[in-house]
Amino acid sequence: MPDSTTQIERPWKSRYVRIWIGLAIIVIGSIACWKFGHLLSMDLLVSRETALRRYQMAYPLPVLGFSFIIYVIATGFSLPGAALLTLFLGWLLGFGQGLLLVSFASTAGATMAFLMSRFLLNNIIQSKFGDRLEKFNEALKKEGAFYLFTLRLIPAVPFFVVNIVMALTPIPARTFWWVSQVGMLPGTIVFVYAGTQFPSLSVLAEKGAAGILTPQLLVAFILLGFFPFVVKKIIDRFKSK
Repeated sequence: MPDSTTQIERPWKSRYVRIWIGLAIIVIGSIACWKFGHLLSMDLLVSRETALRRYQMAYPLPVLGFSFIIYVIATGFSLPGAALLTLFLGWLLGFGQGLLLVSFASTAGATMAFLMSRFLLNNIIQSKFGDRLEKFNEALKKEGAFYLFTLRLIPAVPFFVVNIVMALTPIPARTFWWVSQVGMLPGTIVFVYAGTQFPSLSVLAEKGAAGILTPQLLVAFILLGFFPFVVKKIIDRFKSK
């Protein structure tokens, strides 16, 4: 049994470890800023943005194809940053192209994750817990599409969890695809619209922080914040009827 002295020393040791880790991060960050800070100058970033815009205008199809593949991979393998990627594509491609690309790419990635999970896990889970899941499977055969639609509209559960869990149910892949396509569309519209409201780097260089705080961008962030609550209220009212 550890004595009282040991119990007192451990918190101090863990505190010193956190302090040293924090100092190490500060030192490494300072060295990185000193060494590579010139790469983050606003003039250089503006020139890179201009080059990116020119490349997009010169080669629109390769840019769209590459963006589509990257988005499918990110969502299919549940990589972090899908929301930021959606904002970026809205900023880069505009509302129309950005919405079409993100909508179909996100559904394609979700369906890919669904099929991989079904291929790898479904037989194992059903063989071990088939008796316990029988009633659950029967219920999903009747209400599976609406249940999935609700999960897609209200992002209370991470989408990668939805992809895996639904793969363990008897819902057909075709139903999973079209319900996900429709259910994720409202949220995709809001995120892509928010991305279109971010200013260019040249505007930021000229106006500073005032270039970011535009009424349109504030509206976009308000929509992002209130969207889940509004959808939940609508679904709750629909269920009560």
